[in-house]
Amino acid sequence: MKWINIALAIVLLFSIPAPQAFAKEYHWGFTKSKNGNPPDVGAEFEGLLKNYGALYRGNPEKKVIYLTFDNGFEAGYTEKILDTLKKEDVKATFFLTGHYLTSASDLVKRMVKDGHTIGNHSDKHPNMARLSREGMLREWQNFDKKLKEITGINRTYYVRPPEGIFNTELLEVGNENGYTHIFWSIAFRDWDTDQKKGAEYAYNELISQLHPGAIILMHTVAEHNADALPDFIKEAKKQGYTFGTLDDLVFDHLVDDYLWGKAS
Repeated sequence: MKWINIALAIVLLFSIPAPQAFAKEYHWGFTKSKNGNPPDVGAEFEGLLKNYGALYRGNPEKKVIYLTFDNGFEAGYTEKILDTLKKEDVKATFFLTGHYLTSASDLVKRMVKDGHTIGNHSDKHPNMARLSREGMLREWQNFDKKLKEITGINRTYYVRPPEGIFNTELLEVGNENGYTHIFWSIAFRDWDTDQKKGAEYAYNELISQLHPGAIILMHTVAEHNADALPDFIKEAKKQGYTFGTLDDLVFDHLVDDYLWGKAS
């Protein structure tokens, strides 16, 4: 009987599936920009993004900046942001979740009507680096399916991983399926809805980090972002900046790559 129990234990041990191995997990971050210089993301991040065509900023020689917003849920401030963008004639990209698509459909439709770009922030906002390749793609495609049902747009092309967590496999799966990863070069602690820091806080964070080619990340759940946005846009324009779209950014990046490759 003893040997039977031992044999059974051995069988059970080897029948347990081995934990799935994931590629090294990265958390996007950088040393903030100062005095108009690009932020320092480090050589490892620079190399990773370059290898997979992911972007976190535009040309550091051109005073063009790119506004992007992450929307996980609606807190009542997105309409004010949209009003400001319309008044200032600025286009932005809104990285939405599947929850936002279905819970704030009217605002999503307005974003599209106003000429803004919809980005894919995943369907259910998971840690994308801990999903299987099939799971990664499913998150993006499920989002795209909902987006098409609500707006008629067939699919998205720009993705941003929740909380900036990613791995090389995620970048690879994105490339294989026509998605470009968009990170950011300006951000600040603006997502904590329990801390209402006021418009001056958000304005100062944005202006102090402003640099040519910046991709700006803001969260629409923050009242101080909605309040600071009009003055920030006016000041950026006053300093000679223009606002581009992610389509502009990707096109310029492809042209620069072509010219650089041709020159070399």
